[in-house]
Amino acid sequence: MKTIHGKRVTECGNQVVIMLVCVSVWVLACVWMPVWADPHWVRHVIHEGEQSMTAVAGDFTGDGQVDVISDSGCLTRLFVAPDWREVILDEHDDCKWYIHSEFFDVDRDGDLDYIAARYNPGRIIWLEQPETGETQRWRKHLIDDTIHGIHGLIKGDVENDGQWELFATSAQSKEPYPESLVWFAVPDNPQQASRWKPHVFAERDAPGLTHYLGVGDVNGDGYLDAATGAKGGPQAVSQGEWFAWWESPRDPALPWVKHVVSDQEPGATNIHPVDVNGDSVVDFIASRGHGKGLVWFEGPEWDRHDIDPWIQEPHCLVAVDMDGDGDVDAATCAFGSQEAAWYENNGKGLFLKHHVGSEQEAYDIRAVDMNGDGDIDLLVAGRGSRNVVWYEHIR
Repeated sequence: MKTIHGKRVTECGNQVVIMLVCVSVWVLACVWMPVWADPHWVRHVIHEGEQSMTAVAGDFTGDGQVDVISDSGCLTRLFVAPDWREVILDEHDDCKWYIHSEFFDVDRDGDLDYIAARYNPGRIIWLEQPETGETQRWRKHLIDDTIHGIHGLIKGDVENDGQWELFATSAQSKEPYPESLVWFAVPDNPQQASRWKPHVFAERDAPGLTHYLGVGDVNGDGYLDAATGAKGGPQAVSQGEWFAWWESPRDPALPWVKHVVSDQEPGATNIHPVDVNGDSVVDFIASRGHGKGLVWFEGPEWDRHDIDPWIQEPHCLVAVDMDGDGDVDAATCAFGSQEAAWYENNGKGLFLKHHVGSEQEAYDIRAVDMNGDGDIDLLVAGRGSRNVVWYEHIR
């Protein structure tokens, strides 16, 4: 047994069990969590030397390999697999960071386009891929500049028409959509549209600095619902520190119904609707990215269960089947703990932590098969680490 940062650590082969003793005037408690020092991850650097807040992975060149687009240093760059050759797609006029991104075929011409969002003042743009996307600059189009505080951007088929729509947060108190949530449908002719129409589904109903969005059919009625978390804290005194979801009506252009999951979550950021324990009822996996801890909420009453109570500032989160065993696991890269990790679900909501990498921060994480070998890898945009890296899952 040895001591690391005030914690007692017992090592048993590759397995490390951390036992944290908590003593106060009122409580004497001892809790433990197993951590598996997983050797099956290899770190690959795509880009370094600049802060990157967001990165996405997809076959942008149409050659069957997964490429990466990221924003950093006033530029949007395409990194072409497998050698990550750099192609500059766009130069930001005002050099303000785009901190969230998505991608899909916006103009339905058969190739992938790129979507990015700036926080404040708010701006969402999409970059149209030209026929020669590896050599030409991509044409920039405005989606919106009326929502401010865009700290969540995600695609989803809210109209049930087989086409992607776009969800975004409007977290700031600026008019015309303060502390709200919106979605956008792609116009019929997106290249000609001056901007996309915002549909406000949580009008002035999301205070406290909302962060990321998660989408899914929470109540099983066949319609896509949305969830988010609000961090609260000094920037939003007496607000925030909650997770909630909004129930979509049959017509998503009408107002949605808010349901609070928990209002005692300091630093709340990410939340994803998934079935954690295999009972066919939707639960939520969530993180407190401006606080500490990963948790899950058991539906339908939203009882809270810890996944990892100690991890510091897990700002990014994915909920996906990492090991191919049919249940939903979780992964994060925490900028407080400077650690990448994934959490293996036993199918009943008990999680085993697997250490992926150290000395790495992240603002954004994506779970994707980066090299086509059939397993899930992790793509990380490292803000404080000033890099874009991916962790190869070797099985």
